[in-house]
Amino acid sequence: MPYKGVYLIGLTGNIACGKSTVLAMLEDHGAAVIDADQVTRQVQQPGEPVYRLIVETFGDAILVEPGGPIDRQRLGAIVFSDPQALQRLEQIVHPAVHARILAWLDDVATHARVAVIDAVKLLEAGWKPVCDAVWVVTCTPDQQLRRLMGTRGMSEFEARMRIAAQPPQESRIAQADVVIDNSGALDATRAQVDAAWARIPLNE
Repeated sequence: MPYKGVYLIGLTGNIACGKSTVLAMLEDHGAAVIDADQVTRQVQQPGEPVYRLIVETFGDAILVEPGGPIDRQRLGAIVFSDPQALQRLEQIVHPAVHARILAWLDDVATHARVAVIDAVKLLEAGWKPVCDAVWVVTCTPDQQLRRLMGTRGMSEFEARMRIAAQPPQESRIAQADVVIDNSGALDATRAQVDAAWARIPLNE
């Protein structure tokens, strides 16, 4: 059942598989899109309740400067090496992100026919029941490693730690309505997105 008349796509996939690439293609098709990672950054800004809770939980050492923004690299080094710390962070962040995305959906429902939530933790955060379809973007583990090291400047150790902190790709694929293989050329990815877009019932 469409969310308030909007066909809602949940877009997910493991780190560095190319979700942002697919999201941009869906936006080109006219979908309203939101990136949960950007929302996460917003709720972690100084002055936000989430910011205060994160600092209280992990200490001032995660800040760029006293009272300043959170250093995501420092925070990441803590949580991606400690599953319990990652769980604590998610318990702080996820409710606020969820509320912001719901508010966004209520707004776009007034003018959009298709909306897309891009979220690494889409399935874990409980978005699947709200979505009309779950799209999963995949690529090979070697490509994930190369992209993290090449485009994000991570060391091999850091990249492998980030990859290992996420569920296997197969667990996401098992829950997918659409799988986009982003391990080939960009044109091949675009062809898959175009074909899946054409199958959306509102576009028939």
